[in-house]
Amino acid sequence: MNKASAWISAARLRTLPLSIAGILAGSAVAVKTSVFSLPILVLALGTTLGFQVLSNFANDYGDGIKGTDNQDRVGPKRALQSGLLTAKELKNGMILTAVVTLFLASVLIFTAFGGEHMVLSFIFFNLGIAAIIAAVKYTVGANAYGYKAMGDLFVFLFFGIIGVVGCYFLFSKSLGNHVFFLAIAIGCMSTAVLNLNNMRDRIQDAKVQKNTLAVVLGAKNVKTYHSILIITALISALIYLFASQAKPLYYFALIAFIPLLINMFKVFKNEDPALLDPELKKIALSTFVFALLLFVTSFF
Repeated sequence: MNKASAWISAARLRTLPLSIAGILAGSAVAVKTSVFSLPILVLALGTTLGFQVLSNFANDYGDGIKGTDNQDRVGPKRALQSGLLTAKELKNGMILTAVVTLFLASVLIFTAFGGEHMVLSFIFFNLGIAAIIAAVKYTVGANAYGYKAMGDLFVFLFFGIIGVVGCYFLFSKSLGNHVFFLAIAIGCMSTAVLNLNNMRDRIQDAKVQKNTLAVVLGAKNVKTYHSILIITALISALIYLFASQAKPLYYFALIAFIPLLINMFKVFKNEDPALLDPELKKIALSTFVFALLLFVTSFF
């Protein structure tokens, strides 16, 4: 595999649709309330993809140097683990990605707020800094929060609350229109993806003291937690649609929950964590499809 292919592998393109679900959801509310702006959407998508790629590079680097990624790993091989990229190359890639992403975030903030809302610009710029730190600190460093059962909380906050509500705020400069219910739905769905990943790796993670929430909860309780996430997401989505007086067409987006509910039952019956790996793509794509359908139908 050449270097270009190695970097593409490290970027983990299959994770990118999930990362933009929150942006599409927030934009759907913006379209529905007539405050949508295409330049803000494009810049928000670019910034979010930058954060996700940075996080993927950092996870590859952090788990690689800690020895978490080893021969017992169930999922796809990582770039550092496989020797496709060195630790120095990954670190340089992280730095470059962080710089480019912060630049895009700055342009996004200026486009949304101009020079008239300096306080808001300051707040969002610091949120961008926080997102970069969160992306790196998930697995990198002695106090990596992904090793202390905190990953789920950060995914819920950054993919859900900040992703959806923050995106909508960039358009509207307001926090209304029941957007928090939609943010909870996307946040729970995104957290379910991480939880499924951690369920798959639970046994191996426990061996190397990577204490994800799946490790802390144990085999039985983590399945219940997974169901709670999916059911909460569905209820929150329904509340949003009902409270916002959505047109019947908007409810079509709920079709994306069918694979999620099927996944919930598969997880309960599962006895072999390795068999959960194909389910990851299904639940991530379902989250993306839900947000995409909300966005598309909002134009009608």
